[in-house]
Amino acid sequence: MMKKSIILPVLLSVFAVSCSDFLTKVSPNTIESEYFFTDESSLKIYTNGLIRTYATEIKDLLDSDKYADTQAWDVEYLFYTDRYGVSSSTSWSWTALRSINYFIENMESADVPPSIMAHYKGVGHFFRAMFYINKLQRFGAVPWYDHVIDPANNDDLYKPRDDRSFIAARILDDLNFACENCLGDDKFRVRSSNINKYVALGIKARFCLYEGTYRKYHNLDLSKGTPWTAEEKEDGNMYLRECIKACEEIMDSKLYSLTDNTSKRQTQYRDMFTCADGCASYTNEFIWARDYDETLKVYNKDNSINDYLTNAGHFIWALNRDFMLTYLCLDGTPFTDKYTGKDYFGATLAEEAKDRDYRFAQTVRTPGFTRENGTKAFPPDLACAKTGYQPVKWLTDAIHDEISDATYTDVPLIRYAEILLSYAEAKAELGECTQEVWDKSVRLVRERAGVKSIYPTKADPYLVDYFLNTVTDPVILEIRRERGIEFAMEGRRMQDVMRWHIGDRLIMPKTGIWIQGIEQNLDLDGDGKPDNYVSAKLTEKAGISVLAINYNGSSLSAAGHYLSEGDHGYIIAYSSFCEGYTWSEKKYLYPIPSTDVTLNEALGQNYGW
Repeated sequence: MMKKSIILPVLLSVFAVSCSDFLTKVSPNTIESEYFFTDESSLKIYTNGLIRTYATEIKDLLDSDKYADTQAWDVEYLFYTDRYGVSSSTSWSWTALRSINYFIENMESADVPPSIMAHYKGVGHFFRAMFYINKLQRFGAVPWYDHVIDPANNDDLYKPRDDRSFIAARILDDLNFACENCLGDDKFRVRSSNINKYVALGIKARFCLYEGTYRKYHNLDLSKGTPWTAEEKEDGNMYLRECIKACEEIMDSKLYSLTDNTSKRQTQYRDMFTCADGCASYTNEFIWARDYDETLKVYNKDNSINDYLTNAGHFIWALNRDFMLTYLCLDGTPFTDKYTGKDYFGATLAEEAKDRDYRFAQTVRTPGFTRENGTKAFPPDLACAKTGYQPVKWLTDAIHDEISDATYTDVPLIRYAEILLSYAEAKAELGECTQEVWDKSVRLVRERAGVKSIYPTKADPYLVDYFLNTVTDPVILEIRRERGIEFAMEGRRMQDVMRWHIGDRLIMPKTGIWIQGIEQNLDLDGDGKPDNYVSAKLTEKAGISVLAINYNGSSLSAAGHYLSEGDHGYIIAYSSFCEGYTWSEKKYLYPIPSTDVTLNEALGQNYGW
């Protein structure tokens, strides 16, 4: 028999551990199971490769949400247009699954205690669940493989897709296996970088919340284009209850809590996303994180993340005003309630920032924002962030060389705040989010941001409109508000949009700050000095950032930036990228790529494609 071998998932994980004997005996590009899976160290080496595959980096998180309703991005999103079709679809790859199934099938040759064997087998099932979660949320129904595919097995190679509900059930099985077998000892929780019981519970809560709410707010199983069966609809509630169970197990463990120093509430939220040693500083809040180390020179692969957030030469992230208006005031009331009708559209950035949820000024630049320990002011730069809401989340305080400096910021992937809000949302969707539930979940997150907690009894009309009149329950609306604010720019929003069935939000105009008038100096940081200029005539102005707009026949802005009232008003950015966009039901799933359907006609195609 030929020795079984596979490609190592990530070779760097091998070099991170001393294994010179292994490298001298076999090719560094392959693993022969009887030589490699020998002890706990070999199991750790292999799973470290999988961790590096699934533990995303900062730019990956930013990219995940750049086309979301919360963002304004300066490149046309082809998926929104009718030009996107089955030939454009991607990500139908199964390489990672082969590596995962190979590990599950062969890791038992290692000589380790039963508890360690069970732990690493749980890790294998955890990563298979992660693989299939990504596939299910993108494509719906997909083929299920719980073994390494034999290239000569045509039944495997050309099998049809398994039912979406079947895939979801198998994912839950794998996550339950991981939750039951992965250990939660300090050894596996150190610096929040390894897979352990609580990481598995966190992903279970995330997946089950997605699946439960997806079935509630979608009428069709889009893999088939048919309504959910009564059993599948009822299973939606089952997933919500499984989410609650996973959250409660983490909460009851008392191992995690929110980092909340009342004297630092105006800075502590942003600190979590700029701290170079977050995994050590936030061990109480980070359940799973991507860990970096300056001493070992292990840093974000996109090491110039500061440059991405400050340099107009890049595709720049900016936030959408429609979303920014959802931030509450410190007294716990909606900002929009302080105005008659829609007069809040005329509020300046300084007025918007005053007495708001402390996360507002820790997410975007506001008057008074500085870097270098308060020594250098940074007003919003309209040449970069065309809406005027320029992110400071993930932007480090130190400037140095923005272009080439390595970024050692640790990246939280599951935070305790997510567990609290997932728990509250699942409870609310089942009609069970009482004052008691609210107080031990949402209240903690709000108060950490300096906001007075008020249990909602009346729906905020702004939120009802924002969520397209699909929800009127005041508790659900407020939890959605909290979730959007707490996890802004953390790669969670597009999944929320899809499960909540509010895709039409993605094609609405991208709005920005209020501009009093064009062709005049602007002082956006309130220091008495001009720092920005909005013009339909100039293409540049020495020493001042310029936003070129279209007005009165001018066409300075190819992207179609303009002001809502012509020569004044709130910014409407990238109109040429938004106008004419369409959204249809089929777009809640991607199509199966045409090349793969050609190779295997049994796959079929998703509804509408």
